[in-house]
Amino acid sequence: MTNPIIKATSSDDIAGLQTVLDGTELFPSEMLPDMLAPSLAGETEAFWLTCHSDGEAVGLCYTVPEDLADGTWNMLALAVRPDLQGKRLGAALVKAAEQHLKDKSQRILIVDTSGTDDFALTRKFYAQNGYEEEARIRDFWADGDDKVIFRKAL
Repeated sequence: MTNPIIKATSSDDIAGLQTVLDGTELFPSEMLPDMLAPSLAGETEAFWLTCHSDGEAVGLCYTVPEDLADGTWNMLALAVRPDLQGKRLGAALVKAAEQHLKDKSQRILIVDTSGTDDFALTRKFYAQNGYEEEARIRDFWADGDDKVIFRKAL
């Protein structure tokens, strides 16, 4: 694997990112083209980043501004192809998103995840990347499935 290259997502990345989504089951891959359309058309502040390795799209990050907040953003999606997880590609995507926001003088990046045991590694990932658990809303996603909100000041 060569050094990852992270850049703004383009329409050429869609097929590779759909493979990432099919492997991670983050959300149905057929939703991706419609979700990307506003960003590709320059119609939103929200941004998508793609991680490329050996010329392939192998990871994604989707970040949106929080409504009615000054300089606060929410990372709604982060995924890396399963066979490449654990190689710091996710961390590289997060760092690139943070840098993009710092360059725009933004203040805070948050991320929501689940409090279930299935998401323990996800929570550990964010903690290892400088995020602190800011809040927990009990039974948010479903009974027994808390919403855990992580925060990082930029």
